[in-house]
Amino acid sequence: MSASETIRVEVAYAEPARQFLRALDLPRGSTADDAIAASNVAGECAIDPSALLVGIWSKIVAGDTPVQEGDRVELLRPLEIDPKEARRKRAKLKTAQP
Repeated sequence: MSASETIRVEVAYAEPARQFLRALDLPRGSTADDAIAASNVAGECAIDPSALLVGIWSKIVAGDTPVQEGDRVELLRPLEIDPKEARRKRAKLKTAQP
């Protein structure tokens, strides 16, 4: 396969204690799901990618979305707390301190 027939993409997944980032060369026409499978993130991080949202540069996409040269495919975990609620809690703690 020649360089003109492939594209370079990254697959990213993060947890509080670890990060996974893998650069891949894939055939043109590959999808986000193809990139996830080729990266082996499921095996290395012991996760089920089908239970997570998929994004390309933080924009939620379907797994069958074609990837382009330079794309970053991200597996997104659900938020544990709404960011607005977390900010309210921090502000409340700060005002309660002397």
